[in-house]
Amino acid sequence: MDYFVGLDVSLRSVAVCVIDAKGNRIFERSVACEVDDLVCCLGDVPAGECRVGFEAGAMSQLLFFGLQKAGFDVVCMEAHQVSAALSAMRNKTDKTDARGIANVLRSGWFNPVHVKSREAHAVRALLSSRKAVQRKCIDLANEVRGLLRVFGLCLPPRIDQASFDERVRPLIEADPDLSQALLPLLDARAMLYSAYRELDRRVKRAASHDEVCMRFMAIPGVGPIAALTFRAVVDDPSRFTSSRTVAAHFGLTPRRYQSGEMDNPGRISKAGDRDVRSTLYAAANTMMMRSVAGSEIKSWGLRLMRRKGRRRAVVAVARKLAVIMHRMWADNTEFRHKPLEAAMT
Repeated sequence: MDYFVGLDVSLRSVAVCVIDAKGNRIFERSVACEVDDLVCCLGDVPAGECRVGFEAGAMSQLLFFGLQKAGFDVVCMEAHQVSAALSAMRNKTDKTDARGIANVLRSGWFNPVHVKSREAHAVRALLSSRKAVQRKCIDLANEVRGLLRVFGLCLPPRIDQASFDERVRPLIEADPDLSQALLPLLDARAMLYSAYRELDRRVKRAASHDEVCMRFMAIPGVGPIAALTFRAVVDDPSRFTSSRTVAAHFGLTPRRYQSGEMDNPGRISKAGDRDVRSTLYAAANTMMMRSVAGSEIKSWGLRLMRRKGRRRAVVAVARKLAVIMHRMWADNTEFRHKPLEAAMT
């Protein structure tokens, strides 16, 4: 490679630094965060092979596919690694960050990040919208609970979200002071809950129309949320060379610190996407605690729970689910509900 281009990307501008194979600076500029402006700027790079690199962020998809379409060799680098490399620099400015990114790109000491497709981002947007509205509904319900408690009205500890309005509204309308303060809050929650129900229907519809998600939902405990979340985040199963690395990618394997005579295995690393990790944990918990369907992985998890405890067993089953779901997707196979011994007899 003849030239390396480091981009320090912000919301409105991009600091550009071009260096050659020996680390000598060719030029440094600052342009608007638009693909056309970057392509025009990189047109001044001398003739030769050129590689463009930047750290993962909110603008990664726009820049990656835009520059790739313009014919550039583009690399999106892991943000934690780039941040660790740039922390050794004495001064932090956009110009020095771009220069540091160009040198990291030249050295090769980075992990490339898979940039998800537009379809995967659309599914993630749908799931994020549903989760955001659900949280606001819960927050407003808790606010109503707290305000009613001041007036001596204690609601039952558990009320179904669908029946919350009909249980609470008569109590509020019976008191004029409460009606003036809490009825608008209750109306706002009712509108948000209606929006949540619509988003929930769209999520279930999207999962039911996807062949891969339908295969995932054949696993006991895996519902439309877990299936769609896993599918959208993985995006392309071929980017993992081994299914065993999927669980580590989502932070479901123990972290380890080893140096000299010290060897300290810890809890799970919690690296990667938190939504995938939480949905896999919820699916594993549902499989072991609620599902009546039997499977080899459930039997293994129950045996582990008797020895290690419930939480460790659920994490272990979630780790197994990540591996199994990826292998089902990669091999285009179905989930086997019966244990191997029963299937062979």
